[in-house]
Amino acid sequence: MQDVIGDRKRERLLFLLAAATFIIFFQAYMVAPIMPALSGIFAAPIETVGLIIPAYLIPYGIATVAYGLLADRLGIERVMCLSLAVFSVLTVLTATAQSIEQLALWRIATGLGASGVVPLALALVGRLYPYEQRGRPLGWLFGAMARGMAFGSPFGAMLVPFIGWQGLFLAVGAAGGALLLVLLPLRSTIAATVQPVRGTLGDLLRAYKDLIGTPRGQRTYFYVLVNSIFHSGVFTWLGVYLERRYGLGPVGIGLALLGYGVPGLLLGPVIGRMADRWGRARLIPLGLILSAIGALLLTLDFPILLAPVVAMILSLGYDMTQPLFAGIVTSLGGGQAMGLNVFTLFVGFGLGSLIFGWLLRFEFGTALAIFAGVELALAAASFALFRSEMPPRAAERA
Repeated sequence: MQDVIGDRKRERLLFLLAAATFIIFFQAYMVAPIMPALSGIFAAPIETVGLIIPAYLIPYGIATVAYGLLADRLGIERVMCLSLAVFSVLTVLTATAQSIEQLALWRIATGLGASGVVPLALALVGRLYPYEQRGRPLGWLFGAMARGMAFGSPFGAMLVPFIGWQGLFLAVGAAGGALLLVLLPLRSTIAATVQPVRGTLGDLLRAYKDLIGTPRGQRTYFYVLVNSIFHSGVFTWLGVYLERRYGLGPVGIGLALLGYGVPGLLLGPVIGRMADRWGRARLIPLGLILSAIGALLLTLDFPILLAPVVAMILSLGYDMTQPLFAGIVTSLGGGQAMGLNVFTLFVGFGLGSLIFGWLLRFEFGTALAIFAGVELALAAASFALFRSEMPPRAAERA
């Protein structure tokens, strides 16, 4: 496929897809650290304000299935650009909310409208790059997700005192609109990568059934779900944790979370290349172990100056797992396979926020210990479950 559109245009498209992914995840997580502030603004309990995170993520995940079907039948370029336009408009309109209930409704609508961008971007990577070269571009996209989560949290917290929470949504909506204008001239390039799928709705639904009908598909999607529950649960409530344990305000929370995006920014493509060269079987267990260590460290009474380091460990665990799972998914099928992956990912993100919030009735230490224990169990099982995920040459030597 790279011979059809050229390496230079392919890399430019990859950069724009990563930028779109960053903006969408920035918007998704920029409200997490300002939940205490929103609780005061709207006079609502923090538990109620916490629902605006899954209010965006769960509808986002559910809608990705429909967008995968639409893209396969109508063309990725049409669906992707329309979804980005809807995301930009609804993000701007969110600034008109007058209550926490209205804010949640706008978030639900935005989640439904925005979910055609990231899964289709991941599917495009599966078409643009052969399997043995997908680690680097997938590292860019998942690194953009991690950076969006990371920078959305600190910069959201640090900008609100100056531009207000409404100004934050207006700025992100405008950024999405500007990116759409840059992406529109590349519609023909996007269209050239994937041809619309012809067939009945039953054929498309059976394809989803086939994806989870194999042991490889079952274990991969299961790990995507549970690992996303872990990372979203811990990260969503990290701002509240820092406020309660260390008494930090919005700016302090933002600075403490700055470390989360560093590994994805610096090491995302490197980790991808390592996976292509040495195999996902060797990196996935390590990423799961690092994630669990990050959560366990949060149960300790460490100096606040080490908070960015702990955030970096959590981020590195994410960067060494979810992009590698996505690489496996791209070998299972086309747009529908990646659509199901993003569905699983975002539903997990939403469930993680809900589950961790529910566990907070037993205090933060208990919730963190439970999440870390589950992640360690996943790591132990992954050595056997993913042992076949090796590059062809390495597999032959083994």
